[in-house]
Amino acid sequence: MNEWRYWLAENKNTLIAVALFVFMFAIYASNHPAGFTPNVVQTAANKATLLAFVAMAQSLVIITAGIDLSVGMILVLANCLASWIVVGTAIETTFGIIAVLASGAFCGAVNGLIVIFGRLQPIVTTIATGAMFYGLALFLRPFPGGSVNETVADFMTSKALGFFPMSFVALAAVVLMVWVPYSRSVIGRAAYAAGSSEHAAYMSGMPVKMAKFTAYVLSGLLSAIGGLYLTFFSYTGEAAYASGNTYTLFSIAAVVLGGVSLMGGRGSAVGAIFGALAFRTIGDLLFVFDFDPLWQPLFQGVVLLLAVSISAFGLFRVRNKLEWF
Repeated sequence: MNEWRYWLAENKNTLIAVALFVFMFAIYASNHPAGFTPNVVQTAANKATLLAFVAMAQSLVIITAGIDLSVGMILVLANCLASWIVVGTAIETTFGIIAVLASGAFCGAVNGLIVIFGRLQPIVTTIATGAMFYGLALFLRPFPGGSVNETVADFMTSKALGFFPMSFVALAAVVLMVWVPYSRSVIGRAAYAAGSSEHAAYMSGMPVKMAKFTAYVLSGLLSAIGGLYLTFFSYTGEAAYASGNTYTLFSIAAVVLGGVSLMGGRGSAVGAIFGALAFRTIGDLLFVFDFDPLWQPLFQGVVLLLAVSISAFGLFRVRNKLEWF
């Protein structure tokens, strides 16, 4: 019973994010003109998957008490790069996908090296590198264009077994292959320890630097997966500055909605994924209920403000600073 209560306490915020998403999507599907159909689910899943990958990337860095404001630009860079090289035969497409993912991991490694060895603040570092990554994307695609292997793109955005979105299958596969091994490894535990108290983790002999570096590398990799999926959806590449900033901003909201503390050391990538699904469903609800498009950014901004404020609510219950720790 004690183990069950501990698990429930640790995953309470994730379960809340799951319940919030299920509740809002039920309202969305019940009010959609087409009803709850595989096509409606597929469309919603394809739109939400992009934000889910970026939110997952953001959560890994925030758990270490950092922040990555370049995730959106890495997504844009991966989209532009994929529109150049994820084409041709099956072998060429495979190598192109590997190159896109490697480029994202490299971008994350650059962020990690500067933060760890340059001793710069993550927020300043990732703003600067984000501008660099966008410059590279603009160099690759000064104008929208390019293409992608349509066979692969159609398969990755289709429905498995005729009803389940392949984008969710890919998302689940990434969770199983990346997040689960990482969170249960020594490096993953060190990331949580560094987010709770970096000095204490270092004095305990935990690999703090490696944990932070790995978090940034995986963040870049996951953002690149999001950019790859954007190419699969759009069949083209575009260096869209507004899109990069939007995904970065919304990833922070999704992370907080998913129960990841902005102070670090608490939360999970799974919670961030459901936070992203819930946040994206808000936009779908505004569409279904026919809100004026001019008002939609206002409502999303209000939700974003409330989401970021959630992490501060616990401070009102703290009577002294020692209780917070």
